[in-house]
Amino acid sequence: MTQSLHTQTAQKDPRAVEVLAKDIYRELRSGGFNERDVLAFAGELLSLITRDVRGEGQADR
Repeated sequence: MTQSLHTQTAQKDPRAVEVLAKDIYRELRSGGFNERDVLAFAGELLSLITRDVRGEGQADR
C-alpha cells in the first residue's frame, strides 16, 4: 500500500499535523466561517474519525 504525501510528511515532521490544523483553521475563518461553524466542522471531523476507528467508515473510502 502506498503512503500518501501527507502521511509521509507527518512522519518526517512531528509539527506537520499542527501546521495543517492551523492552516485549515485560518482558511475556514478567512472564508467567513465563525467560531460555531469551526466547532461544527471539528465535530463532524471527529465523527468521521470515530466511525473510521470503529470500522464503520470503510464504505466511505
